[in-house]
Amino acid sequence: MAGRTFAEKALARAAGLPDARAGDILDVTPDLVFSHDNSAAIRRIFAQTGAPGVRFPDRVAITLDHAVPAPTTRHAENHAAIREWVRAQGIAHFFEVGRGICHQVIGEEGLALPGETILGADSHTTHFGWLGAFGAGVGRSEMAALWATGELWLRVPEAMRITLSGVPAPGVTAKDISLRILGDLRADGGLYRSVEFAGDTLGALSLDARATLPNMMAEFGAKNAYLPPDRAVLDYVDARARRPYTPLYPDDDAEYAVEVALDVAALEPQIALPGSPANVVPLSEVAGQPVQQAFLGTCTNGRLEDLRAAADVLRGRRVRVRLIVIPASAAVFEAAATDGTLAALVAAGAAIGTPGCGPCMGNHLGIPAPDEATISSANRNFRGRMGTPDAPIYLANPWVVAASAAAGQIADPREFLP
Repeated sequence: MAGRTFAEKALARAAGLPDARAGDILDVTPDLVFSHDNSAAIRRIFAQTGAPGVRFPDRVAITLDHAVPAPTTRHAENHAAIREWVRAQGIAHFFEVGRGICHQVIGEEGLALPGETILGADSHTTHFGWLGAFGAGVGRSEMAALWATGELWLRVPEAMRITLSGVPAPGVTAKDISLRILGDLRADGGLYRSVEFAGDTLGALSLDARATLPNMMAEFGAKNAYLPPDRAVLDYVDARARRPYTPLYPDDDAEYAVEVALDVAALEPQIALPGSPANVVPLSEVAGQPVQQAFLGTCTNGRLEDLRAAADVLRGRRVRVRLIVIPASAAVFEAAATDGTLAALVAAGAAIGTPGCGPCMGNHLGIPAPDEATISSANRNFRGRMGTPDAPIYLANPWVVAASAAAGQIADPREFLP
């Protein structure tokens, strides 16, 4: 009998079953469910269920992060309604304006652990695969049902194994690996699949970098994404975990619907052209393209390593276009302030924002004017994503974002480093 993939093991565990296979439909009880500024809308759906209250408030997390501080009265009213709901329901884990982006914060707080099932009302819940967890995004109606019952049915996804080999060259990051996968296999290449990474590259990536891979797999259509937790991840988790956990690993003879291999040592920085994260070309094909704004941040690339990369490029230089920098969390902000990273960015002319999502979804803190091009470290560049339909968005790694801010055009960061 063939072995089991990570997804098969994780969802069997969440359903309280000894075994499961791809295609099975299971009633799962997740270890954590979470939402963000959309919680007020979910509350209105929840009211229609007739449930007397949230069934497992100790398994619920809510983070205010998508429009913080509130840019309009409507957003402020939304936040006020969420705060009242949290108090009324005794929700255990609530993170206020300024704490940071839900995906980053939940990891820092030890609320998502290896082997667990995490369901979030946000498409980038695939993010938690870097911790060895099954993370999947769900809709608002599904989240309302989870609040009411603590359970949700899921179909166990077929799995795709992506084996990465080699060490990325200087100036090349996990973002470039992710973009190359999207470029090669297209935006629907992982549709409703468990994207399970393997290979010697993973151990060469920092913890900050590892989080980028599963996060970006949301743009691949993945149901979840997974990296096998090694000692470095387990040490990180052990310093934060709020409950016991058991890591899960796929069997050596697990069956995969698709197998892909990528030699990352051969990659140069990659750029996603406006319109789709899968419209990817090597940086050399678009170098020199003018930009009017650079944005560094988001749940994909707003961590300390990302800010430090930008500072390394910009020390001793001034940006030629506006550079918006938004740390992914208060912890990242504090660390970057302590080690001089923020000082270097400010000296170069960057504007630093409150930890949160910022302009990633077009709410505020960096919305471009019509026809202004932005180069961004975010995960999406659909038309209008940053709030302005006629403002093109290029996606790139943090090194490239910083180099482009310094040059006023898409630039190769390797030309700026010693």
